[in-house]
Amino acid sequence: MANQPPVRYQGEVVYIYAFDVAYDTARKPIQTLLGQPVEQFVVDPGKRTPRQSFFYKPQMIRLPPMERTCPHGPAKIERIIKLLPVGAISITVRVPFAVNHVDELVAYHDLQFEDRPLYDDVRRLAQDVVTELKGHLIRPQLQLPEEEAYTVFCFASPVTDDHGTPMNAEQWFQSHRRQIAALLTQEEKMAKLSKQEAEESTGRYLSYYDNDIIVMDWDAALLVDEPQDFDESLFIMELANLQLAELEAYDRLLDDALERSYRDLGERRLRSRRGIMRELRDIRIDMARFNDELSNITKFFGDWHLARIYEKISSRFHLADWHRTIDGKLKTLDELYQLLNHDQNNRTMFWLEMTIILLFIIDLVVLILGLK
Repeated sequence: MANQPPVRYQGEVVYIYAFDVAYDTARKPIQTLLGQPVEQFVVDPGKRTPRQSFFYKPQMIRLPPMERTCPHGPAKIERIIKLLPVGAISITVRVPFAVNHVDELVAYHDLQFEDRPLYDDVRRLAQDVVTELKGHLIRPQLQLPEEEAYTVFCFASPVTDDHGTPMNAEQWFQSHRRQIAALLTQEEKMAKLSKQEAEESTGRYLSYYDNDIIVMDWDAALLVDEPQDFDESLFIMELANLQLAELEAYDRLLDDALERSYRDLGERRLRSRRGIMRELRDIRIDMARFNDELSNITKFFGDWHLARIYEKISSRFHLADWHRTIDGKLKTLDELYQLLNHDQNNRTMFWLEMTIILLFIIDLVVLILGLK
C-alpha cells in the first residue's frame, strides 16, 4: 500500500477561558486541586527572552489528558488551570490538529465532541474548581459568571508552500491572508469575505524571526512558531484575556454602585447617605487593590518582543478604553463621595454651631435669672 503524503500543517488549537469568580483569594497555600498537585507556572526562557526577564508566575495544575473525537478524528486533549490572586481562574484547553488547508480549522472555533461541546466541559470544570476552592475565595460570585474566551491557532513552523517547500512566515501570511482572515473571523464562505474585512481582521501582526508570525484579532489569533516557543506568546494572550474579563467585571460593579448611589441619594435619608459613603469608600479601596494586582500580573516587559505582543492584543481588546471608562466612573464615584463628605461636614458644622448658640442662650438665661 502506498504511503500517504504528509499533512501540510500541524499544531494545536489552544482555547483560553477566563472566569472572574471572586473579589479576591486568601493568601494561604493550596497544595492540591481536583486531585492534582499545585505548582508554579514557569515559562522556559527562549532565544528572545533575556535571563533577567520577569514573568508573573501564577499557581497552576495540569489535569490528566483525555481522549475526545474532534472534527478530524480522535485526539488527546490537554487541560491546564491557573489560579490568579485577583479572584480569577484561567482554563486553557489544547487540541492537536493535522490538516492540509487553513480553512479546515474553521470547524474548531466552536469545538464539538461526539456527545457535547467543549464549552460545557469547561463550564463544568470551572464550577468544580470554584466548589473546591470555596474556603479560599473571598466574597465569591453567587453563580459562575460568563467567561471571556479566546482561541489561538498554533502552527508548527516552518510553514510550506503547495510543493512542501519551507516558506518565510511573513510571505506565507501575505499569500494566505484571506484564508487566515476567514479562520480568525469564523467565516465559512471565504470567497465572499471583502478585502477590507480581510485586511482589518489581520491588520495586527508581528514577526521576529523569518519562521514565526503572530496575527491577533478580537476573538482569535494565529501563531506560527516552533512548538517549544508557543507558551510564552500564549501566556501573554492569556493575561490580556484575563485583564479583559476582570475589567468587564469591575465595570459592571461600578455600574451597580452608581445606580444604587443615585437611587439612595434621591431618598434623602441621612442613614442612606452614610451607607452610600461607606460603600463608596470600600469600592475605592477595592479598585486601588485591583489596579495594583492587575498591573503586577503584566510585568513581563523584560522582553520587548513580548511587550509588543501585549501592546497589539491589548489594542485589539481595547483595554485602554476599558481603563478610561472605569477611571471615568471612579472619578464620578470620587466626586460623589467628596460631595457627600462635604455635605456631611456642613451638617456637622451646622449642628456644632447650633449647639454653641444653644449653650450661649442657656448661659445667658442663667445669668439673667441669677441677677434677678
